[in-house]
Amino acid sequence: MDTNFERRRIMQMLAAASAAAAVPIGTIAAAADGAAPKKPTGKPIVLGLTISTTAAAGVADHADHMNGSLLAQEEINANGGILGRPLELRPVDVDLLSAESCQASIRKLVDLKVHAISSPFLFVPIPAMDASANYKCPYVNGNTQRAATDMVAKHPEKYNHIFQMDPSEVFYGETFPVFLESLADSGNWKPKNNKVHIVQEQIAYCQTISRACQEALKKSRFELAKVTDIQYPVQDWGSVIRDIKKTGAGTVMMDHWVAAEYAAFCKQFRANPLKGTLIYLQYGPSQPEFLELTGKAAEGFVWSTMLGVYADKKGQAFRDKYQKRFPGKTMGLCYTGGGYDIAYMMAQAWNAVGNPDDFKAVNDYIRKTAFRGVCGWSYMNNPRQEARHFPLGTDSIESGMSQLYFQIQDGKNKIIYPPQLKEADFRLTPWM
Repeated sequence: MDTNFERRRIMQMLAAASAAAAVPIGTIAAAADGAAPKKPTGKPIVLGLTISTTAAAGVADHADHMNGSLLAQEEINANGGILGRPLELRPVDVDLLSAESCQASIRKLVDLKVHAISSPFLFVPIPAMDASANYKCPYVNGNTQRAATDMVAKHPEKYNHIFQMDPSEVFYGETFPVFLESLADSGNWKPKNNKVHIVQEQIAYCQTISRACQEALKKSRFELAKVTDIQYPVQDWGSVIRDIKKTGAGTVMMDHWVAAEYAAFCKQFRANPLKGTLIYLQYGPSQPEFLELTGKAAEGFVWSTMLGVYADKKGQAFRDKYQKRFPGKTMGLCYTGGGYDIAYMMAQAWNAVGNPDDFKAVNDYIRKTAFRGVCGWSYMNNPRQEARHFPLGTDSIESGMSQLYFQIQDGKNKIIYPPQLKEADFRLTPWM
């Protein structure tokens, strides 16, 4: 991938979003009396965004979030805006790996007097949360980090304006044995043994997932075989693949997150695979460059995301609109929907409250009111103010956000779990 080109493209997109409210696309929806909605006028309602163009990794996720936000903005303004006023996006650059940059980006949005903040994810979220603590505008994010939501629960007065619209990363670990048992029970996969080999990266996010998985395995029919450490950036996967083959586990959890490095792993593994072993890649393949970089070598790998666009009627309609709006681009299935949903979540709250400057009332509304987006339900009326997880946080898919497991089949990402949202059955991989 040409990283410099990708960053230039995002910078052009950010400049266009900052300059003015976007031009409506498509046909303007008709009002109830058959007339087109009035063009929004007056002082814009401003949604600030933290969008990385400079970090060593994560730029593609942030570009997805920006694209989803732009699509929502265009639709909202085409349908009369919010309270008759236009929605404006104000993105600021952030290095999502730097505590100082994360904090500075939020301070800049506070200085801009935005009405709310929309953020995909920051790897050091608590300094960013602190930078917003006095301003108190709604700050809705997809950080997927329990350390951050634990802070919200511990200090409710300070952080009562912070909302994580998806469940936390602990569920990646806790759900993994549940997924394996469901897959084995389906008859579509017969594990060659019940051992699980975890290959873990060293950032706190991946370490939390690994620990949660190790604890969950103790309560399942599967067992831990080994834990292998890796360090970002991974230059060569050869030693890791040799370790995987020597250990011989029936399942390998690759607890990493960088799409380009996953692509290198998949190509090297396919050239020298451990036959019969299920390989699971945590989250990273959601980034659009994974399929572009991996090509045919991606076939058969399994991955999951805590925040993902459903393939139901609502989710498919969004996918179609997104592809029409951004033709020729591989669509990421995570933060495209996250950015889109946060914009509509805020529009719903502002319309209901009637005053976007009343931060307390808007925060109370978001906390108490469930939102159904293209990524499922965000129920955040709990001490952590994070979305309820399906299936571990609730047994009803209509009262939680479902973690989605995908398998790459015929070059496309297909949902294989949970059964309620399944697009396809699991296929035996080429090396099986």
